[in-house]
Amino acid sequence: MKACSFIFGALSLLWLAAPVQAQGAPTSQPPATTPAEPSPQDPDTPPIYTEAVVVTASKVEQQIVNAPATVSVVSSDTIQSSPINNYAELLREVPGVNITQTSARDYNITMRGATSTLATSQLALLDGRSLYLDFFGFIAWDLVPVNAFELRQVEVIRGPASAVWGANAMSGVINFISKTPRELNSNNLTISAGAFNREPSNGQNLDTGGLYSMNLTHARAVNDRWAYKVSAGYYTSDAFSRPVGLIPNQTGTSYPAFSNQGTSQPKLLGRLDYDDPDGRYKLVFEGGYSATDGIIHTGIGPFDMTGVGLGYGTMRYTRGAFRFNVFTNILDGDANGLLAVGLDGRPIPFKFNTKTYDVELGHAKTIGTRQVITYGGNLRRNNFDLSIAPLGNSRTEVGGYVQDEIFINDQFRWNIGVRVDKFANIDNVVASPRTALIYKPLPDHAIRLSYNRAFRAPSLINNYLQTSIVNQLDLGLINPAFAGRTYNFPVAAVGNQDLVQENTNAFELAYTGVINNRATVSAAVYWTRNTDEIFFTQTNRYRATAPPPGWVSTLVPPLPLQQALGVLEVLPPNCTLPENAANCTTGGLPSEFSYRNLGKVINKGFELGIDGAVNEALNIFANYSFQAEPDPDFDISEVNMPPQNRVNLGFNFSRSRYLGNMSYSWVDEAEWRDVLDARYHGPTKAYSQVNGAFGVKWAADRLVTTVKAINLLNEDVQSHVFGDILKRQIIGELRVTF
Repeated sequence: MKACSFIFGALSLLWLAAPVQAQGAPTSQPPATTPAEPSPQDPDTPPIYTEAVVVTASKVEQQIVNAPATVSVVSSDTIQSSPINNYAELLREVPGVNITQTSARDYNITMRGATSTLATSQLALLDGRSLYLDFFGFIAWDLVPVNAFELRQVEVIRGPASAVWGANAMSGVINFISKTPRELNSNNLTISAGAFNREPSNGQNLDTGGLYSMNLTHARAVNDRWAYKVSAGYYTSDAFSRPVGLIPNQTGTSYPAFSNQGTSQPKLLGRLDYDDPDGRYKLVFEGGYSATDGIIHTGIGPFDMTGVGLGYGTMRYTRGAFRFNVFTNILDGDANGLLAVGLDGRPIPFKFNTKTYDVELGHAKTIGTRQVITYGGNLRRNNFDLSIAPLGNSRTEVGGYVQDEIFINDQFRWNIGVRVDKFANIDNVVASPRTALIYKPLPDHAIRLSYNRAFRAPSLINNYLQTSIVNQLDLGLINPAFAGRTYNFPVAAVGNQDLVQENTNAFELAYTGVINNRATVSAAVYWTRNTDEIFFTQTNRYRATAPPPGWVSTLVPPLPLQQALGVLEVLPPNCTLPENAANCTTGGLPSEFSYRNLGKVINKGFELGIDGAVNEALNIFANYSFQAEPDPDFDISEVNMPPQNRVNLGFNFSRSRYLGNMSYSWVDEAEWRDVLDARYHGPTKAYSQVNGAFGVKWAADRLVTTVKAINLLNEDVQSHVFGDILKRQIIGELRVTF
């Protein structure tokens, strides 16, 4: 903590003491729907730092300092210079964001909470279109169809946002905002190729792995009315190294051996914009397709996905502050279980086809000079065809919201709103209120006290899962005479149609300020209480009175019958509380797993951050996140333990022909308990990661060559106990704009 205080103090003094030098960037304007505020800046002195304007917090444009939620922005410059080959690396440096990457294609993101193999409480959007996959309740981040070159910025809400975005924005929202064809109005070709180390100290030793990507964007403003863009991309990577040996949990369980896979990811996008010549309205038509293959990790183990594709189409109409959006997402794919096999001894096949249709409208209205009313709603329909959940075939949901931003005086504003949603698989209407009181002692400084209530609806898999898997037990744990022998037994994995929605109640005290027109400083303290969280947990076990098939014939002889049956009552791990042993369904030899709403979990922590410009060439950032150990009112062995401490430091540099960046991240140890039973649970060690890039511009900046490095120090990075091991990656990139 002392080190973090010194870092933030030193950087703050550096920004405050440094003389202001002009960069020529325009200042951010207050939103048209918000009464204008005086700017403390001399209008004749352009700033070297521009505070970002965001739309995700309230669905209206506003500066970060005025947002009713904690928001971070990743700018286009940062996206272009960062050494990334997936969006997880891009978001790693945002405070409060926990990331696990478990394979070459599979990563999960959660705000202010532990990130499991399937993170279900995080909403993601592309220009307002939901990327959330309702059938399983997660985000396939590699199906985001845009190239990095096309992104204007990425907005990250840290904390609940159901009050405007509805279900599944329980821990936060990530909104990818793309550039319009008029903003691009060029051709861009980006080619990259690289290699990565696959010789970890505690994993498979493989030859050097390779990766390759190519992205092409063509955008044109035909005239003052029509503009369009077409983009295509392809990314491929070899598999990472799997961990080997014993899982570090003292159960004697080895990491299962399965054929690991890399990934291939094609994507295609087209967009057509029409701007009314009188400026009254705008129409956007967009469609695209993205695909992926490779390993996805779940609560019943890894699956190998083959030919998974997502096609989409959308139309957006805006007229002043009025918005009308329509979109459809069509997902189709196949996957085969790698740890879990069916009763026939073959990998469990998972075929899925889903169709999502969504209609949304919204409007913002200024009342007098001291109120902005925002309201809207959406109707959503999902059709499902899932091989492992055959009883669930559709779901309809409808919701609406209203929000009032009240300007009490020059220093106080109050944001209050509520959203109401009705889901077909939830009996009652769900209300998500939000209120935030903002005190602004100066125009560029704000202190916010807020309360949010948010929820996540059970997914179709949560409700209707219906399959059986074959689990394995090392009989040597029972009797040395059986050493080397494995017993296979069936386990049912079933859904629960009686589930209710997960809820969170969150309180936050936060500060955001722009210092000396060159840096944004933020601090936030939060406390959340999650209720009825949905866990995939053991719900029954085999007993002496109901043994698994073949148990007696396997153990008798040499064990007597009663001793063989008695083993089922004492197999570790047994029930936590002895007084509950007679009726306990957990521990022992599991016979069934299902989804349950379990009790309450308290999460709390704080975040500190600073991000801004030292001069016209150099930007520096630093942040620190602390999250206390979750406090559940049920068995803590059901809950993942997130890293308690995270530190990010770094800089971006661009001057003349040269550009580059360097970042350092440190992530604390964690504990993972979300794959089947306790044999597959365990900790991960703390790790640090150094990323960097250096580039040179040529031909009047039309050509850029860059060398990028991820995990430059070549540490063994394992962010989930069941995940792959990541080592150093070196990537060369060529970007041509013409």
